[in-house]
Amino acid sequence: MDECKTGFDSDRYLEEQSRYILERAARLEGRLYLEFGGKLVFDMHAARCLPGFDHNAKIKLLERIKADTEIIICINADAIVRKKIRADFGITYDFDILRLIDDLRRRALLVSGVVVTCFKGEPAAIQFMERLRRRQVKVYTHYATEGYPNDIDVIVSEQGFGVNEYIETSRSIVVVTAPGPGSGKMATCLNQLYHEHARGQKSGYAKFETFPVWNLPLDHPVNIAYEAATADLGDYNVIDPFHLDAHGESAVNYNRDVESFPILRRILEKITGDRSMYSSPTDMGVNRVGFAIVDDAVVREASLREIARRVFNYRCEYAQGLVDLQTVQAAEKIIMRLGIDPDEIHKVVKPARNALERAAARCTRTDDETIVCAAALELADGRIVSGKNSSLMHASSCLILNAVKTLAEIPDELDLLEPSVIESITNMKQTILRGCQPTLDLEEMLITLSVSAATSSLARLGVRQLAKLRGCDVHLTHIPTPGDSAGMRQLGMQLTCDARFAGKNLFEI
Repeated sequence: MDECKTGFDSDRYLEEQSRYILERAARLEGRLYLEFGGKLVFDMHAARCLPGFDHNAKIKLLERIKADTEIIICINADAIVRKKIRADFGITYDFDILRLIDDLRRRALLVSGVVVTCFKGEPAAIQFMERLRRRQVKVYTHYATEGYPNDIDVIVSEQGFGVNEYIETSRSIVVVTAPGPGSGKMATCLNQLYHEHARGQKSGYAKFETFPVWNLPLDHPVNIAYEAATADLGDYNVIDPFHLDAHGESAVNYNRDVESFPILRRILEKITGDRSMYSSPTDMGVNRVGFAIVDDAVVREASLREIARRVFNYRCEYAQGLVDLQTVQAAEKIIMRLGIDPDEIHKVVKPARNALERAAARCTRTDDETIVCAAALELADGRIVSGKNSSLMHASSCLILNAVKTLAEIPDELDLLEPSVIESITNMKQTILRGCQPTLDLEEMLITLSVSAATSSLARLGVRQLAKLRGCDVHLTHIPTPGDSAGMRQLGMQLTCDARFAGKNLFEI
């Protein structure tokens, strides 16, 4: 990994994107409802595919236009009930909304309220709404409309959108966002348009999606990486036939937007009475990300690595029962179509497996409980560091200690942590806390390292290297424990792993 390689100009993007949104809003006589797809903050997929992309570019974009902008946040009631997880943070969608509101408020961005969509009186959803209300956050409920989105006469009526609450807004641009897909953003925008036009107020709709990038080729790795990222949803990219027919210009969109466009156009026409609002789903978009790519080769390489990451992640999620076999097969069809080998593209895979082979060859214990694990990471300068599990620590913990030693040029034979301290902690975990996994996971090791830094100059030197690991690729030869994956997230590392469990216990504490 070369940290100097940049393929994307975030400053150019922010300038171009903010100007374009304001121009779109200015063309309307009334308010613009802007459906914001993807992650509003910490868009790590975009940052991985477009080196140089600021993962907080979207929220910085809103800061540029905040005098004209307010924000509505959507969440599907079913996501609250099922405790749907935002994988990159390891937190549920409802908790992600709390975090998002805090982020927006810190940046002085106005949150108009939270709307719970497809609400059916679920107790978990009611509890979440009450929690927000007691913290002075406005909360609204929208219901599933029978026949949505096909029965337009019912949808655009008092029995459809008319049943839902109207969200009071005051600014010219209203951003509608959510923790993830399936949250009801589009329906919320259309609901607002219905109520405003019923009141004689003009308003319009537009869509902001980073991916797929409409002005890149269909088979560009950036666009294929989007297909890989949404393999669990069954999305795929297509040439927008409506755009080609209307403008004679090829543009890339994704299947669901193209399939739903005729119905969406009819709904918009019925609400607004304007038959010429949009001639294609691409016309609805305001995305300018393609115009800020400055090195296509760098972006292509980064996107191929992201596709490889997705394949590893889906395989592990399948082993854990989180996705179905069809998702794994869809991702693997993508790599076959590209003719790439994830083991080759992802440079840390083979070093991790080689470390596993070396460790297994040296292992003298033969009992069934001994499972050898290993890991490898690539530093910013391209050096590869590996590690394996021991009787005291997980492979992830050993890996990070080896990495900070390498960065600080600390000889391998010197310990950053006193073995007696580690033994004391593992003994407490086993005898007092009655854990079946006494060895230190990564989270526990990082705490131990920080405490050791109070008295050890070597530990202090090690702690100072941790920030240099942000963004580094890591591969484990096994599925990590919660403490290992949480530690990797906190360090900001890009984690993949083989679909192999690190132990035989079904539940570990």
